[in-house]
Amino acid sequence: MSGQVFTLPDLGEGLTEAELVRWLVAVGDAVAVDAPVAEVETAKATVEVPSPFGGVITELHGAEGATLAVGAPLITVSSGAAGSYVEEERAGSGNVLIGYGTSEAPPSRRRRTAARAAASATTAAPVTAATPATTAAPESAPEMPPVPASVVASRSGDRPAVASPVVRRLARDSGIAVEELAGTGPDGLVTRADVQAAIAAATTGAATVGTVAAGKAAAGESAAASEATAGDRRTGLPIRTRVPITGLRRAVAETLGRSRTEIPEATTWVDVDATALLALRDTLPDRPGILAVVARFVVAGLARFPELNARVDTGRGEILHLDGVNLGIAAQTERGLVVPAVAGAHRLGMRGLDAEIRRLTLAARAGTATAAELGSGSFTLNNYGVLGVDGSAAIINHPEVAILGMGRILPRPWVVDGEIVARHIVQLSLVFDHRVCDGGTAGGFLRFVADCVESPTSAMADL
Repeated sequence: MSGQVFTLPDLGEGLTEAELVRWLVAVGDAVAVDAPVAEVETAKATVEVPSPFGGVITELHGAEGATLAVGAPLITVSSGAAGSYVEEERAGSGNVLIGYGTSEAPPSRRRRTAARAAASATTAAPVTAATPATTAAPESAPEMPPVPASVVASRSGDRPAVASPVVRRLARDSGIAVEELAGTGPDGLVTRADVQAAIAAATTGAATVGTVAAGKAAAGESAAASEATAGDRRTGLPIRTRVPITGLRRAVAETLGRSRTEIPEATTWVDVDATALLALRDTLPDRPGILAVVARFVVAGLARFPELNARVDTGRGEILHLDGVNLGIAAQTERGLVVPAVAGAHRLGMRGLDAEIRRLTLAARAGTATAAELGSGSFTLNNYGVLGVDGSAAIINHPEVAILGMGRILPRPWVVDGEIVARHIVQLSLVFDHRVCDGGTAGGFLRFVADCVESPTSAMADL
């Protein structure tokens, strides 16, 4: 039976690698054309990768948690599959990716996946891991004594340990370092029985034949033990966990770091009386969100101050003023801060902006926002008031040149016609790239938006 190797496809948007979050299949599973086989995380979103081949999976290339480059082998599918899959393979949809974000699978497929996982746990089918991930045992894992040296065996050369995802999980949950075990399966594969033997040996102290894994030099082990004992060198505190900077978090870190390095930014802010805005919003049909109302004022302000809707081309020494607005909306998600953009925001009214902002926010939090939506903004609006804070000097979302922030709206004492009264006050802050404009332009834009918030009826009549 010959096999077809499916490589990690081009993920678009200049992405060159992805982290393998989890396998959705196991060796021996039958897979249909376009059926998802793995879930990967890119710098933009979480993606389910479908197989372009139908057949039986004979090999999984890579361990959960590993980073794979575009074009690297992902799975091997046998071409001598059952007839039901051969038909689909010949039809071939031609699809490479289902799309950014993990879509909800039909319940029947989830049940089949769970059944396959249970079967895999029973048979412990071996899987070759091209790049095994070393993951610390979760805090809930039981405290296990060290595995006796007699359980650990040497491996030939620098070949990494190999085991199925089920076996790796069993070892991780039990505090066993699977890469230090000698496999008894074909070609030295680590099997479920090997891990169970190591668990029993660690618990009872029983000894078996073996030596410490090759490649673990005494000096290296001594250094690792010393680091674990000494903890952080600067503070002397113990290190509780190590969190790799990967996927979306790494992309955010690179973008914000580049923003701080390249952009000479300045910040200006103003306290605004939003009482009239709240009153007007309550009279509008469908009661659009406050963010949508402010977004409409922002788009109008950018039409009057186009310097803030621009890019800086450092290579050519030019400032590019953009024709139209893709309004980015900063959204906090479980995976980190993302900024999906309302495409063509200058062509939308208040209701259209409200609908798009709600859709994009939900998509961002569900991880289904597309790469285009996450990387096409020309100006960002950040409502950090939802975090319970009043003000912030935000970081510009590179390569944009400005970001407007809005704090929470609170009743505060305010002077109106010489009298101190309670009004609903919000702080607006604008961070801008001083290369594209000076304080006069930035202040004029901020004042325009503030005046619209304070006199929304008059502003809407002019828009």
